[in-house]
Amino acid sequence: MPDAKYWIVVVDDDVANLMMAGNVMSKNGMRVTALKSGRALLEYIDSIDAKEMPDLCLLDIKMPDMSGFETLIALRISKKGKELPVIFLTADESEEAEAKGLSLGAMDFIKKPFVPEVLVLRVRHIIDLVRLQRNLAHEVAVKTEENRKLFIHVISALVAAIDAKDVHAKGHSERVAKYAREIAERYGYDERKKDNVYLVGLLHDVGKIESPDSEHTVLGARILAGISEMPSLALGVRSHHERYDGSGYPNGLAGEKIPEYARIIAVADSYDNMRCKDGLSRNDIRAEIEKGRGVQFDPKFADIMLEMISEGATD
Repeated sequence: MPDAKYWIVVVDDDVANLMMAGNVMSKNGMRVTALKSGRALLEYIDSIDAKEMPDLCLLDIKMPDMSGFETLIALRISKKGKELPVIFLTADESEEAEAKGLSLGAMDFIKKPFVPEVLVLRVRHIIDLVRLQRNLAHEVAVKTEENRKLFIHVISALVAAIDAKDVHAKGHSERVAKYAREIAERYGYDERKKDNVYLVGLLHDVGKIESPDSEHTVLGARILAGISEMPSLALGVRSHHERYDGSGYPNGLAGEKIPEYARIIAVADSYDNMRCKDGLSRNDIRAEIEKGRGVQFDPKFADIMLEMISEGATD
């Protein structure tokens, strides 16, 4: 029944129980896959397309070789089966068994012998609930992404206005953000941290809206301090002119005491200034960054920047 609304896997070593549960599900328009052991379930889940998983598993607890509890543990650590909803079928009415099953992640318990109408209703209820949760999670993820893009769009418009105050700085913050994100990706940052360092790059000169001199780092941090959800923004902006040897400003921080985002921005910012403001050649820029390794720049981020220059990733 390929067009069935629900797809159920029934696992029970007792053929009579397996046939009974399967018949009840099938008569109510559900697609049924019947398996006789926990190991068969794991092998079956591993063999099918991860995009076409069953909606739910009815899993017997007392089975030879692998119990239902052992099977559920194995499912939860597998790549494909960790999200599969499970209802235990059991003749064990002890509170200990139910508590153990729920602690392992089972959605429900149904006692054997089961009442067909009750079994169908509870299976449908669990599947509908899981689908609703997944749909809500998807909607939240979509809205979160929309809000993130809107936020970056607004920030980009703001920094473009700031850059426009300096004829040499057109597009500077956008380029710094792009280089910083590439450095972060090559260094191994996850998506969230790459997005964060991109935002720090966009906003690193936000303090210039009030002051073009060295105070802009402190002013920028003060402007961003109110964004308590992302403290890394203010920290990165405040410290991007610190130098690895401790001779920078505003606090004379050195080495690992400089926030990591700021150490990434420092080399990305310097590269763009040398290229677009000072008009240095690629070879001259390479020489300056090599000279600044361990002095102005964190060596590991300087090396990544040099790698990007060699590959033409900054063109």
